[in-house]
Amino acid sequence: MTPAGGDILLCTNDDGVHSPGLKTLTEAATAHGEVCVVAPDRQQSASSHALTLHRPLRLTRLDDGRHTVDGTPTDCVLLAIREVLKESRPRFVLSGINHGPNMGEDVLYSGTVAAAMEATILGVPAAAFSYAGHQAEHLDSYGPLVGELVGSFLSRPDFPEETFLNVNLPDRPASGIEGVRVTSLGRRVYHDSLTKSVDPRGNEYVWIGGGRSDWRGREDSDFRAVRAGYVSVTPLHLDLTSFRLLEEVRSWSLG
Repeated sequence: MTPAGGDILLCTNDDGVHSPGLKTLTEAATAHGEVCVVAPDRQQSASSHALTLHRPLRLTRLDDGRHTVDGTPTDCVLLAIREVLKESRPRFVLSGINHGPNMGEDVLYSGTVAAAMEATILGVPAAAFSYAGHQAEHLDSYGPLVGELVGSFLSRPDFPEETFLNVNLPDRPASGIEGVRVTSLGRRVYHDSLTKSVDPRGNEYVWIGGGRSDWRGREDSDFRAVRAGYVSVTPLHLDLTSFRLLEEVRSWSLG
């Protein structure tokens, strides 16, 4: 992978090192710098911002130069920046491309988004990419567009501190997108997401997932843009403080 201007771009994901989405992302990134891949050795979806604290982690270098970690996406970014690239800090971290959307409350559960967040915590600008379809049918077609977005992000000399970008690609060929919109987070409410049953030994279990979901949000919400065929780019900030409510909560006489 050929350097361009000496920049090192770290690529990771939560779908695992062999994911087609990661392949599309890394190929798009090569035009903008030397690409280093450090990704989980297996599926880590919905791992959120989990760190592995109760067992040692194994960092393995593959024959093609990529690295795998037997841990979470957050583990991958931490080990990449503090170990693999400790002598050559990356210019930018790219996470994805996730198979499935990460909009609204999804960002709180997503390992893809958490990887970008961890990079931001460590002081490296980052973006998370997700594809709003669960099949990879059109994913390859997004390579050139993702490359353009990466180039645009890298061109910002004043990339905002404590902020990262959450990008969602619509479930259609890249040739059919309407454009790019800067969006806010929508809201997603899940219904019937717990399935209870009994295993072959007669023991009851609960499976999380499935069911249906309803969306709501402002006119500039991420899900509205993606539904309309636009790429959604949402700036997310590390500070979760509700500044609007600070004075009200201070008036509660909490002691």
